[in-house]
Amino acid sequence: MPVQYRAVDVQPVLTTAQTRIQITQRTPRWDRKQLDLTDALDFWSAAASAANVIMQLSWPEVGYGVAESRVESGSLMHHPWKRLRTTAQYLAVAILGTQEERDAYRDAVNVAHRQVRSTADSPVKYNAFNRELQLWVAACLFIFYEDTHQLLHGAMTEEQAETFYQSAMPIGTTLQVLEDQWPASRADFDVYWNKACERIEMDDFVRDFLEHLVALKMINIVPRLVLAPLLRFLTNGFLAPVFRDAMGWEWSETDRRRFEHLFLFVSFVNRFIPRFIRTYNYTVLMKDLRRRLRRQKAIL
Repeated sequence: MPVQYRAVDVQPVLTTAQTRIQITQRTPRWDRKQLDLTDALDFWSAAASAANVIMQLSWPEVGYGVAESRVESGSLMHHPWKRLRTTAQYLAVAILGTQEERDAYRDAVNVAHRQVRSTADSPVKYNAFNRELQLWVAACLFIFYEDTHQLLHGAMTEEQAETFYQSAMPIGTTLQVLEDQWPASRADFDVYWNKACERIEMDDFVRDFLEHLVALKMINIVPRLVLAPLLRFLTNGFLAPVFRDAMGWEWSETDRRRFEHLFLFVSFVNRFIPRFIRTYNYTVLMKDLRRRLRRQKAIL
């Protein structure tokens, strides 16, 4: 099982330049209000979804836990749209839900997670209830929201970054992550993140699984031919160098400029789209969850 990666007294080997995407051109931020995670809810953030899956699965225990999973009903490859719904719904309830709704979702996820454990034939040992693994996944999801929000709305001030970070704890604590596991400050998180990234390791089995995911092998060939090249470009752009190296992907200066210019354009357009439209997917997910709870239907 993974060792602890929360100590701040040992300096990490990797630097933020290696573990975070490096953006040289961002849209200017004009507001100075305090932020929380609800400010990052936006349908454009879906562009980083596949990159975040790669980040999560770059820890061997998580990679094999997903790629080897025997829970076919929640399989990304067998039921991609259902898995997309349940993952997005988890994030919605963690950020917007009441404690009662979070508890109900935790119970449902726990039923599935009980089946996610290594076998005697697994190259690595894993258990979906391991809190260090869940903390890593939650940290990846925090990065997902921080990166997409800053691309769409501009760089945060230190004060904004701190309040934004503090509000993100339920991403982990809605499952088994304990409050005292979540690094105490934004600065502590950077230390945790850089040290945790030292554990990134990917073999051909997990890498092939992720290549099939990014190539959209699980969907119909017609939308695949249209969407797969764009998804690969976006996914590559949302990966920090350490993850890109694990995948064996290249990223040129031309690619970086295209990626940044794309999001400069998207961020400009986004300012003219009403917030209720940009967050409508989260509204639908919460309505669906509450309907399922009222009718006592399966959540997952």
